[in-house]
Amino acid sequence: MALTSIVRTTLAAALGIAAAGPALAVTELQWWHAMVGANNEAVMKLAEEFNASQSEYKVVPAYKGTYPETLNAGIAAFRAGTAPHIIQVFEVGTATMMAAKGAVKPVYQLMKEVGQPFDPNAYLSAITGYYSTAKGEMLSFPFNSSSMVMWVNRDALKKAGLDPNAPPKTWPAVFEAAKALKAAGYTTCGVSNTWVTWAHLEQLSAWHNVPLATKANGLDGFDTTLEINGPLQVKHLANLAEMQKEKLYDYSGRYDNGFGRFTSGECPLFLGSSGSYGNVRGNAKFDWAAAPMPYYPDVAGAPQNSIIGGASLWVMGGKSAEEYKGVAKFFAFLSDTERQARIHQTTGYLPITRAAYEKSKADGWYDKNPALEVPIKELTNKPPTENSRGLRLGNMPQMRDVWAEEIEAALAGKKTAKQALDEAAARGNAMLRQFEKQAGR
Repeated sequence: MALTSIVRTTLAAALGIAAAGPALAVTELQWWHAMVGANNEAVMKLAEEFNASQSEYKVVPAYKGTYPETLNAGIAAFRAGTAPHIIQVFEVGTATMMAAKGAVKPVYQLMKEVGQPFDPNAYLSAITGYYSTAKGEMLSFPFNSSSMVMWVNRDALKKAGLDPNAPPKTWPAVFEAAKALKAAGYTTCGVSNTWVTWAHLEQLSAWHNVPLATKANGLDGFDTTLEINGPLQVKHLANLAEMQKEKLYDYSGRYDNGFGRFTSGECPLFLGSSGSYGNVRGNAKFDWAAAPMPYYPDVAGAPQNSIIGGASLWVMGGKSAEEYKGVAKFFAFLSDTERQARIHQTTGYLPITRAAYEKSKADGWYDKNPALEVPIKELTNKPPTENSRGLRLGNMPQMRDVWAEEIEAALAGKKTAKQALDEAAARGNAMLRQFEKQAGR
């Protein structure tokens, strides 16, 4: 035995404690995230389970605010040399992370370098495509993926004389349902939504197979130009502005803080994340369901397929080989079929692996909880096209605010739908050129 080991053992014995060698040292892995409420509880439970499953690594979750705040905190920490090992970034932050040279460690490289078994084909392609290169190389690890569904208050439909088992499928049918709901007493809001640009520009475009931007919505290059002011988008915004006048449609803000208007019963039809399943299940005091997003029947081929929302886990650069080994082990832990099925079934977020989806089907989970399969069916409705694979636009978090500002002007009657979206495209293109210039350095 080496002298240092003898000294350590003797000291430990004298102090009445067990000898602690280097092998027992625990490597801490910092995980920054943006989850709140029930989803925060899920994050904490996953970390606790992983930490209890082995003794080499300890994942330490830390809430860092909203999605944009968490992204900004991660960028600032990297510049200061204090970045976490793992950071949760919402889907529209993908281009920002890709352009941060040296700031991230691509997941496909990480898994290969540490020798962790990893099969990209085990994950749902509708999800991984968003976070992969054109060659199919996964840049980040899918974590809480969602899509947009239409949450339905079945009791309200029944009260309005509508069939609660057949929610409106098309936008014209939604407009008519909103009129019936208003007549039945829902005078402040017939239909609304969270994340206004995700609902009425991003998902709308993909669902109808029309481009949001050139270059496959930016997936094929940062030198992309916005096409958010096309005929479909302009027509849709004009329809919403007209409905807003009579509160058939009523705006609920740029982000997701207006979702309580659905769970409270105020807005009977509500476009929102499928990841709100736990919120609806816990807070809605009425008979509810989830239905696919509405579409315009006069658009050829609609509906196409939806795109994902939610977030993925990015691995930050500059860490040690041992730390990366722990991160890879944690990702393998998260991919376990039983665990993925449980996350999906309790949170409403999508199962990231094919096996977890198949297990949920085999267990009869969707027979009892049909709302959970709606977003999966939307994502896989048809093979993705260049217009529906996803989007990867620089400065996207900031650009969403610009788009929302113009949409708000149209809804308030200050601009026509065409004027608003033309201005949104022009302002957004200026931001894209700025990002392209910075990314090319």
